[in-house]
Amino acid sequence: MNDKHTPTTPTLLRIDASARHQGSVSRQLADQIQARWHARWPQGRCISRDLAKEPVAQIENLTIEAFYTPTAQLSPAQRAATARSDELIAELKAAHTLLIATPIYNFAAPAALKAWIDQIVRMGQTFSYENGQFQGLVLRPRAVLALSYGAAGYQGPLAQMDFLRPYLSALLGFLGITEIQVISAEATTADAAIAAAQRRAAEAEITTLFAD
Repeated sequence: MNDKHTPTTPTLLRIDASARHQGSVSRQLADQIQARWHARWPQGRCISRDLAKEPVAQIENLTIEAFYTPTAQLSPAQRAATARSDELIAELKAAHTLLIATPIYNFAAPAALKAWIDQIVRMGQTFSYENGQFQGLVLRPRAVLALSYGAAGYQGPLAQMDFLRPYLSALLGFLGITEIQVISAEATTADAAIAAAQRRAAEAEITTLFAD
């Protein structure tokens, strides 16, 4: 089989955004997705970024200035301000698969995940703008989103309040990642039986990942 996604050594880049470790459904789903990925690519390696344990700093004025400064003109301070962004972008662009595991907080992405996003969405690095057109520059990885929702109904009555799944899907597409799969569990704070049923349904979907 010729897998267009596979570099010499496949790399899974895993991003965890939940503030919780014990009892985090998004982390539990991500563990199973990672195991499934390793079963498919046993020689692959995983780079894991736990944004709760090691938060990515919010971008500051100097960082933004450096983002819009030609590389040859960067001052030492500006180079230092973009060093973390350079590191995170290099990981992303080299990845075979991007796994983002996150809960929804107040209808949107956690601040920890947004901080990572603000460091990797960068003109000339992960997207370009020429002749009035945006072009994504992150062309290698596929993406899997492991999402958890405390309440039920985000694919029904609460759909208009879901600013997590559409946002992440649109953002990754903007960067050039066109193959995006979503594994989600709702009602994670509901009755234990309902929550368990939701997790089982999500786990069943995980078994179908990476079948190509």
